[in-house]
Amino acid sequence: MQADLWFWQEAEGLPYLSCHLLAAWQHGFFTREFYPQLPSVLVNYLDSQAQAFRVKQVHGDRILTPTEIAQLPPASDSQYPPADAVISEAPLQGAWVASADCTPVLIGDIKTGQVAAIHAGWRGTAARIVPKTVEKFQQAGSDLANLRIAMGPAIAGEVYQVDPPVALKVGQSLTTVQQLAELDAQWDYLYHLPNPPVLPDPEPDKCRLDVRRINALQLEELGIQADQLAIAPYCTFQTPQHFFSYRRTHTKEVQWSGIVSR
Repeated sequence: MQADLWFWQEAEGLPYLSCHLLAAWQHGFFTREFYPQLPSVLVNYLDSQAQAFRVKQVHGDRILTPTEIAQLPPASDSQYPPADAVISEAPLQGAWVASADCTPVLIGDIKTGQVAAIHAGWRGTAARIVPKTVEKFQQAGSDLANLRIAMGPAIAGEVYQVDPPVALKVGQSLTTVQQLAELDAQWDYLYHLPNPPVLPDPEPDKCRLDVRRINALQLEELGIQADQLAIAPYCTFQTPQHFFSYRRTHTKEVQWSGIVSR
């Protein structure tokens, strides 16, 4: 069971979530209880020798290394360059992303020790940021079979109401959907998959979207096997005691997720 892959740890008496698939790395999906601590502090709970790297998240598909983060110009409203994923290039580099309903994804290669952290909201998912990060691993010499991937707490499909054009755009990121010429066929496919990523909504002009499920299907199309992927059994919207949810409160508060390369 997926739930068996997840466990709680504590730092300074505060809870954070970890995944057995990523046991080879110091990592954590931190909770709202750590707010407003930033990665520069949080990384010390994982490895005091590691350095934290983050970006200015912009809901895109850009993936940066620590060297690129240091060299590229920052966003106009930040000290960090715009991107939505960080991939390591040396040991003891902590890759970090923030989220408050979007999906935080942590990846590690069990052979090379390389890691990545990804912020995958619906826009980034539509742009296939997770498969594009996997391609970065492969370009660096990773074998697909050596990757371990954990998707952290995010808003669940059962409660994530969206406009149909949003659901369709995200669904069309799947190669199998792109191969269907008719829109009706695309909708039918998305609604009738096992564990469907698109669900009906009581409002006739709305639907529900499971972003993590789309990301999982993208990875499945790449060749990632079921035992290489874990999805956290927690919904940010429905677990207010541990997680911020922008959809629930409409406040700009976040929890951080990070992993340290080895």
